[in-house]
Amino acid sequence: MCLIAFDHRPGSACPLRLVANRDEFHARPAAPLGAWDDAPEIVGGRDLEAGGTWLAVHRRGRVAAVTNVRDPRLKVPPGAPSRGALVREALECDDLPAWLDRLSNGAAGHYAGFNLLAGDGERFWHLHRGFDGIWLRQVPPGLHGLSNASLNTPWPKLIAARQGLAASLRHGQWPEDALAVLGDARPADDSQLPETGVGLEVERRLSPPFIVGRDYGTRASTWLAWHDDGRIELGERRFGPEGVRLGETQLRLELKAES
Repeated sequence: MCLIAFDHRPGSACPLRLVANRDEFHARPAAPLGAWDDAPEIVGGRDLEAGGTWLAVHRRGRVAAVTNVRDPRLKVPPGAPSRGALVREALECDDLPAWLDRLSNGAAGHYAGFNLLAGDGERFWHLHRGFDGIWLRQVPPGLHGLSNASLNTPWPKLIAARQGLAASLRHGQWPEDALAVLGDARPADDSQLPETGVGLEVERRLSPPFIVGRDYGTRASTWLAWHDDGRIELGERRFGPEGVRLGETQLRLELKAES
């Protein structure tokens, strides 16, 4: 996952609404949104190369998503495990806060740079592993965005996605208004581009919410609404090379109580 906007409102009728884009090489195999064959309580897309995922929910009441951190200064440890495995672990661990604490106290350093969002509908955490260190924070209520830096870093695509989600919720056109912004392939103006060490041409190519390319681009747009009555609505639109739309899945889940 490379771009996420979410509205976190604990205690409300809909504690979480989220939209996100996954950018990846088109040749990397992936399964569409659905229940996993080997773990049917988990519902999400799946990376068929490493076995993890970029965003998924657990029927007992967990949600998690991961983005990469784009910073050439950050060295990848030898034999680093797949960051997509973090999402599954966040969903299946017995004690989410304790597991996140262990990662923040050093275990996250075994991975390449990442941002992990994880929550249970009322509480939501952000774990960052970057060049500037590792930290864990509980996300305050409100509207937030995440891309390949840290939470609410004001990249143009993040600002656009966050504003699109706000407009979608304000005018009642959920999730279409938010998805329309996620589908915007226009690059940002050079004056607004971040400097992440990858060069101007790459910064331009990666600057829009929706990335179009033959080999690399936006593979999926996902939306999620978590209701306080235990329902989760999930959707996914999938895309191929040059942004060609491949299909769409929409699901409704009834959460199970924690045992």
